[in-house]
Amino acid sequence: MTPVIKVLRETWADPAVALPSYETAGAAGADLRANLPAEDREAGITLAPLERRIIPTGLRVEIPQGFEMQIRPRSGLALKHGLTLPNTPGTIDSDYRGPLGVLLVNLGTDAYTLHHNDRIAQAIVAPVVQAVYEIATDISGSDRGHGGFGSTGRS
Repeated sequence: MTPVIKVLRETWADPAVALPSYETAGAAGADLRANLPAEDREAGITLAPLERRIIPTGLRVEIPQGFEMQIRPRSGLALKHGLTLPNTPGTIDSDYRGPLGVLLVNLGTDAYTLHHNDRIAQAIVAPVVQAVYEIATDISGSDRGHGGFGSTGRS
């Protein structure tokens, strides 16, 4: 079953900015675009090195129960300019109805300006399984055992 994501534009949003879309037939993520407030559209929003900011998409979404939307960085922005998401992947829960913003950080050495309608992240819709957590008196062993960070290879 293909989930349907209902999308509502914010009243201030530019309707000319495309809805999230898959750029190729094999794309896993739908590109999200910056939909900047009117006062920022001409100049864009500049992120200084190490600056974090929520970039608006102008959208609100309704995700079907049993699914989530993961917000992930765009590899080209990360490689070429050091722009990424500090909480990657960001999770949009099915019961969230607020504005869809993308939290970006500039890890590059130069300031970077995001322009109105730029592709800024990708959204991946995935099924969710909610587990039941229960107290146990023991847990089974494994080959890995107690090994933690970096214990399965070279770190």
